[in-house]
Amino acid sequence: MEIKKTQTKAFSNLIVSALLIVFEIWAWIQSNAIKTAKSATVQPATFPRIMIIGMGVFTAILFIQSIIKLIGMKAGDPLAQKAESMNVFKDRGTLAALFVIALCALYVYLFKNVGYVVVSFFLCAIIMWLIGLRSPAKLLSISILVPLGMWFVFYKFLTVNIPMGILQPLRDLVDKI
Repeated sequence: MEIKKTQTKAFSNLIVSALLIVFEIWAWIQSNAIKTAKSATVQPATFPRIMIIGMGVFTAILFIQSIIKLIGMKAGDPLAQKAESMNVFKDRGTLAALFVIALCALYVYLFKNVGYVVVSFFLCAIIMWLIGLRSPAKLLSISILVPLGMWFVFYKFLTVNIPMGILQPLRDLVDKI
């Protein structure tokens, strides 16, 4: 029994790479809205654009590779196998990924008002719980110390003003040091 080309892994890769190309174009356009810093060699949009370019290179390779595979597909080719269904309600890994994406969106929404340290604490703790870390001591210590440590380094040494939200008194205390 021969599988239709539209049901193969190669076709699935082609569709995903086409969607990623659209996303990368959108991300590049969005990076144009990032404000520039006067007299700065490296602009705030530089890192996101480097990531978009890197992602774009690998996406273009996947796109071209998928087209080549679809054109010259042979029955024994691993990419000629039937693609699995992407039913998110059956795959716990996909559900977890979608949950983390939703958490990241909530993180962005709460970042300014609640503050970096508090929001990062909850995000870090939830993600560690999802990946299987269940030790309360490790979970709490990492979730508290990593965001606090990163904030301190960025605020004191790199002079990046990160929103503290409800922990503003901590920032005032650190300013006195």
